[in-house]
Formats: sequence, C-alpha cells, structure tokens
Amino acid sequence: MERSYFITMLMLVIHEIDAAYWHEWDMFMVPGGIQGFLLFNIVIIPLVFVGYKAVVTHHANAPQWGIFCGALGAITFVIHGAFLLAGFEQFTLPFSLGVIAICLLSSIVLLFESRKALIGT
Repeated sequence: MERSYFITMLMLVIHEIDAAYWHEWDMFMVPGGIQGFLLFNIVIIPLVFVGYKAVVTHHANAPQWGIFCGALGAITFVIHGAFLLAGFEQFTLPFSLGVIAICLLSSIVLLFESRKALIGT
C-alpha cells in the first residue's frame, strides 16, 4: 500500500501544480478564484500527507487513509474526464493527460490494497 499511496499522492500534487497553470478555479467557478483554489489545497494536501504518514508507519487507520487518497485520485480522473468530454481544452497536453491517467491507475491499486488491508484487520 505504501508504493501505491506514494504514487497516487505524487500524481495528485503534480496535478495540482498543473491545475494552477490551467487556472482550474475558472473551470470549477471557484468563489475567490485563485484564493479559493489555494484554500482548497491548504486543506487537502496536508490531509494527503498525514495519510501517507499513517500508511508508512502502519497505523491502524492506514487503510482508511488509503481509501481517502485513492478516492481523491479516482474522482480527479472522473471529473477531468467529464471536462474533456464536455469540450474543455485544459489538461489536454500529453503530460497532463498522463498524470491524470496514472492517478487513476495508482488509485485503483491503492483502493484494492486498502480494502484488502481493511478486511484483513
């Protein structure tokens, strides 16, 4: 679970850097624009890091953190897939698409591993 969490976390952080380039707050019509976007990241990124600490220290709630991070990765793919189908031109560069695709793949693995760890406890 450590490797898949790390990869998912890394892809989410790289995606957020890419999202700043694409002005993702405009796509979501975030109140406050960049300020709302930064506020979202001030909340989410530390939570993902706290979850990673739980995973690497084998804390009892590590599987729940894995589900949290895996769900974020899968939701990122679904939302951006919907934006792509709706005709948005942001995130259409190969690297942007690759980050989102890897995010989904690592999330699927992470969700599977987290569920397995949760059932095994």
